[in-house]
Amino acid sequence: MVIKIPKDRFTYKFSKYVPPAAYARPGDVVVFEVMDNLSGQIRSEETPLEAIDIGKRNPCTGPLYVEGAEAGDTLVVDILDVKVGNRGWIRVFPGGGALHDKNFQPKIKIVSVEGGYVTFNNLKIPIKPMVGTIGVAPTDGEIPTPLCGPHGGNMDLKILRKGTRIYLPVFADGALLAMGDLHAVQSDGESGITPVEVDGEVMVRLEVIKGRSPTYPIVELEDTYSIITSGTDLDEAVYRAVEESVKVLMKALNTTFQEAYMLSSILVELRINQVVNKLKGVRAELSKNYVSIKDLLS
Repeated sequence: MVIKIPKDRFTYKFSKYVPPAAYARPGDVVVFEVMDNLSGQIRSEETPLEAIDIGKRNPCTGPLYVEGAEAGDTLVVDILDVKVGNRGWIRVFPGGGALHDKNFQPKIKIVSVEGGYVTFNNLKIPIKPMVGTIGVAPTDGEIPTPLCGPHGGNMDLKILRKGTRIYLPVFADGALLAMGDLHAVQSDGESGITPVEVDGEVMVRLEVIKGRSPTYPIVELEDTYSIITSGTDLDEAVYRAVEESVKVLMKALNTTFQEAYMLSSILVELRINQVVNKLKGVRAELSKNYVSIKDLLS
């Protein structure tokens, strides 16, 4: 059985107080139909900046209540497919992105997404569909969907694509998974505010690991595990990523802090996820030659 959640069942916050849009069990396949990053407000390149309601940013389809998921567990999400629409948009504006001090006129660009390519002027750029925002409800209160953190959220992580597995810590009954903010293609850093924003669908399979959870979201690829951290600046995000990596290496290799810290300069690859949101994001990649998922869960 495949469960489908339509795009009109969405939220702008991660919270256990948001009523579930659907229910699933471990092993189920779920399709999330999602809107674009600004809830369909950008209809043309002439859309004025002042006409955009920023409160409608990052609509996330869901939440999905996963039966049996409880605080202290891990929600495992296998991304089976990411399908994107045939029309995307990109925008830049003063005060946003890595070059936030530059003065220029805001601009919106509409691009086609067809035949496996984004057409940007005379450039044909291969698409790499990905999920920008995926997360669960916190223990209490609410977290706006544009923010990232231990719950996941707006990680803008280009490796969240078809074939990826993500491990999310569970903080509330049912986990309350929601996702959105699809990109047809994005580079590490997302430096110019937005990549190619699109609507589309995400198909996932769900599992639950009982009684153990990661400190931060973990992304598994064929050869690596990545620890996903964030901070008010890159220094803070990097500190958290390295600190957690050292703890994992100590556990995996049964070694001291000093030796694990030495090994972090050899075995841990630090990469920037995004620098454009309120909280900046990085990931620390560790080879499966040295650590296992058991070392990343506590």
